[in-house]
Amino acid sequence: MANYQEHNVSNHDSEKGLHRTDTTVTMPPELFEKLYLTPKVPMVGDYNRRFANPTPLGIVGFVISTFTFAMVLMGWGGAEGATPVAGIFFFVGPVLLLFSMVFEWIMGNFFPMMAMGLYAVFWLSFGLLQLPTLQLSQPYATTGDPTGQMSPEYNSVIGIYLIVWGFALFTFFVFTLKVNTVFALIFACATSAVWVLSGAYFKLAGGNFEAAASLQKAGGALLFVVAALGWYMCVIIMAGEMRITLNLPLGDLSRFWPSTDVDLAAAAAHRD
Repeated sequence: MANYQEHNVSNHDSEKGLHRTDTTVTMPPELFEKLYLTPKVPMVGDYNRRFANPTPLGIVGFVISTFTFAMVLMGWGGAEGATPVAGIFFFVGPVLLLFSMVFEWIMGNFFPMMAMGLYAVFWLSFGLLQLPTLQLSQPYATTGDPTGQMSPEYNSVIGIYLIVWGFALFTFFVFTLKVNTVFALIFACATSAVWVLSGAYFKLAGGNFEAAASLQKAGGALLFVVAALGWYMCVIIMAGEMRITLNLPLGDLSRFWPSTDVDLAAAAAHRD
């Protein structure tokens, strides 16, 4: 019976790409980066064995929110305005992203923690703009524009806000070049999307409504690509965790960088 259990465990390890020794189970760096979206580095503790992988949970929240917002921006089915789906900005996206961020921090996964936190606060802050009850545009109200939402000043402020977010996302994109191609494309397209949407707000501020509408749809299309890539990556990670053989590529980029799966103390001693 003991031999059967040992053999069964070994099979599960092999399916996931793990290598069992007499004392521990090791995970190849390329598999670690595929499941956790961060380079494998020496860590204190065994949290990645004690806790479930939180990465796909955050991705699911991000993808559902992004897909919905993208389709609204593109006006699918005559959709206009995100107020009816304001929940994606405060519950679906941020709740799952923040929950995932906390456990990424506990497990010592630096970059996923940063990415989850970044997108969580983006949805929360941008969601405030979708709540008419807050009347954030009221200070810009005029007789001809009682809500203030069409004022040049109001839209220019939002345009500047999105430009700053674009630079933040671009910074993260640079670091995704150490992980995989799909992750890098997500940040590249997200960066492009917020800059395009920024242009839409500036066009709106200038009174060029036709160009603003076109840029809004273009930004929505880019976000749709972001969501599709996120869903693809989430399926691959979940398949790996569920021991389902799914040989779909993510485009590993870590092989172009020096290995980080080394013992830091041993490396320092070797240099000395």
